[in-house]
Amino acid sequence: MIITFILGAILLVDLDLDVWREGWLHAKLTFVVVLVAYHGLMSRWRMDFEADKNERPAKFYRWMNEVPAVVMIGIVIFVVVRPF
Repeated sequence: MIITFILGAILLVDLDLDVWREGWLHAKLTFVVVLVAYHGLMSRWRMDFEADKNERPAKFYRWMNEVPAVVMIGIVIFVVVRPF
């Protein structure tokens, strides 16, 4: 993950200034921040499991398991389609 962030930052620095004004880039970066925040939540949930303090039902985790896939689909769509 760290290598991905470093390489992504290098690509962002290399972009033209006109690209920074386009909405799709801001939407994509927002999705990336959401994915990183979700990663932090999952880390906290894992620690709850380790400490045997889990209070959520299995159905919650089944639904939350789909969040990264939906966010990554959004990231790819914003990069490929560039809707705005």
